Amino acid sequence: MTARYQPDPIMRVRGNPAHPSTIPSKRPTTAELLTPADVRDSADLARLLDQLGCGDDLIVVSNRAPCIHSRSDAGIVAQRPAGGLVTALEAVLSKEGGCWIAHGSGSADRETCDAADHVLRQHLDAPYRLRRLWLSDAEVAGYYDGLANEALWPLCHRTDVQPTFRQADWDEYVRVNQRFADAVVSEAASPRPVVLVQDYHLALVPQMVRAQLPDAVIILFWHIPFPEPKVLARFPWREQMMAGLSASTVVGLHTPADLANFSMSRASSHGAGGGAHAGAYPISIAWPARQDAPDPSLRARIDARFGIAPGVRLLVGVDRMDYTKGIPQRLQAFERLLEQRPELRGQVTLLQIGAPCRGALPAYREIARQVAESSARINARFGRAGWQPVVLHAASLDAHAVNECYRAADVCLVTSLHDGMNLVAKEFVAARNDLRGALVLSSQAGAAAELQQALIVDPRDIEGIARAIGRALDMPLDEQALRMRAMRGVVSQFTVFRWAAQLLSDGLRIAAGRRERRLLG
Repeated sequence: MTARYQPDPIMRVRGNPAHPSTIPSKRPTTAELLTPADVRDSADLARLLDQLGCGDDLIVVSNRAPCIHSRSDAGIVAQRPAGGLVTALEAVLSKEGGCWIAHGSGSADRETCDAADHVLRQHLDAPYRLRRLWLSDAEVAGYYDGLANEALWPLCHRTDVQPTFRQADWDEYVRVNQRFADAVVSEAASPRPVVLVQDYHLALVPQMVRAQLPDAVIILFWHIPFPEPKVLARFPWREQMMAGLSASTVVGLHTPADLANFSMSRASSHGAGGGAHAGAYPISIAWPARQDAPDPSLRARIDARFGIAPGVRLLVGVDRMDYTKGIPQRLQAFERLLEQRPELRGQVTLLQIGAPCRGALPAYREIARQVAESSARINARFGRAGWQPVVLHAASLDAHAVNECYRAADVCLVTSLHDGMNLVAKEFVAARNDLRGALVLSSQAGAAAELQQALIVDPRDIEGIARAIGRALDMPLDEQALRMRAMRGVVSQFTVFRWAAQLLSDGLRIAAGRRERRLLG
């Protein structure tokens, strides 16, 4: 499949099939009632939570913590992962009484906690409680590295990496999920807490919590693609997992395709008798509160930082070093472009940010090796004095540095082989208040359903990606502006706060309806 060209990039803003109402509406005044569609930022979300009467018994459960404490030469250092998800979930927990439960993995995490495993106030600048759960090396190896990342992750993504199923990993997964569920029950302040469970690491938690707190409002969001039924059938513990998920009040998935896969698997599962409502809730980002003016010195800073030749056109890829992200195919396509268009040699550079990821697992060490070797080969083949076609930065960058890369780029490349959403695409769009730049976007990323004004590509079609990159580099400024304006209109309205608002609103409404039917019934 070749790149799909959109001849009229603004025409779909009013009729995006992923979002049937994308026309900006008047923001309600403080005296008016909010709906989830009105929510844009954390203040709106806080108002909606008050309106819904959520109370203070809100609990977030995730493998990764919103704050990690490490020991350094300067003492204890707090690290907060970048991203809209943490921002939105912290907005949900904006009142005293809320609690976040997560694995404690930092080198100084234990010494920053009290006897009840809550982070001490002097180490947590947040109104909620952060409860840490301590996992042994064996538990991490089985539950996280094994079942979650060697079995479920490749099972759910359409790549060439085959899942590995081990009974011992599943046993650890069950035990760790029970520990998280028990922590939820111990932290709940009432028989009816609102519990937000995050991702495939904790698929059994809803059923385990439901067994002890039958009236809990349990909302689970599955952050990765949900596999087709014939693929899920390979998972030896499919029935148990579907039963765990189906005990939720709401199961949230990214796209209608994910929803269809989940619904078909549940319909054919003997163990999934729960009454969970399942829906498509595309996740997003926090729209920037402040939009920086264009900075003439920005590109020079990026060039100096990464050793990029001045004056060249800049392609940017920002990914974890993960085999799902299609980085080798992206490099092949760039190499093909340089073969086909010799005039671009010396005129364009690909800056590939590749944050290390799960380096203990063989598949991740292999993808890092492939990317490094491909980059070196392309540079040896085409590079010249003063210009390297590929600049590989195999390290993490903080959010500010990533944003600067987005703003300096001529083209952003998101060519995932398979992705639940891919927020890099939305972050790039949000960063470009100058209405410049082009986005080349994989059809296999959930974001493609919303960002239809991107240049959509088949991530395995090397020739098609090469043509799309060339098309992006040649795109006139007025077309860039039309496309970018349309995409920014979608992302600015459908923020991560609106995502959280819709999930919470649906969960509370469905739970209330069920209680009412029981009382009447």
